[in-house]
Amino acid sequence: MEKEKTDKKDHILDVAEKVFAELGYDGASTRVISGEAGVNMAMLNYYFGSKEGVFLAIFERRIASFQSTLLGIGADESKDSWEKLNKYVESYVDRVINNNCFHVMLNREISKSKKTDLTDKITDIIMKNVAVFQQIIAEGIASGQFNNDVDEALLTATLFGTKNYMVNTHHISSRVIGYDVMDRKNQDELLKPRLKTYLKKLLKAYLQPENDNNN
Repeated sequence: MEKEKTDKKDHILDVAEKVFAELGYDGASTRVISGEAGVNMAMLNYYFGSKEGVFLAIFERRIASFQSTLLGIGADESKDSWEKLNKYVESYVDRVINNNCFHVMLNREISKSKKTDLTDKITDIIMKNVAVFQQIIAEGIASGQFNNDVDEALLTATLFGTKNYMVNTHHISSRVIGYDVMDRKNQDELLKPRLKTYLKKLLKAYLQPENDNNN
């Protein structure tokens, strides 16, 4: 019975994610979501309480396990800062590239100029992942592994902005990169390995201390 309940909730969230990605938060409704999911409104409201409850449940489901992975990387004392950074990039690219609907939905809401309680909640959730990256950079600078003249804010924007460009402006990025970046096969076989290699080389070129580059 409990498994059936979990499966039903996951089904509703899968459908809701696609609805929010297509219509946006304001354009979607619990009535549309329940209709697309093939459940009645009473069931949807019982599980999630409201449209905002559905929306936040999607975020919690997508991000909770990912946050645990990233926090584990940041806290791993057996790895130096370069190893943590490479592992972060690997995990980040693996996780974000395939979740297209989720990231379209995410970008649509946090790109709004008007600040709301919902955007604040979303931002707080995302900033936990950003904080791990910033912690790795700060530790690398403090240990002398990274260049001490680092613009941490713009470096953060570079990492997360590259993903946003690839996923959220896919009509343009597909033309630029030479293949359909929304195709799952292309993502797994071409885009993810290429993006990992690029980001690692880019970060290393910027973070490498100057005296190391001269040797």
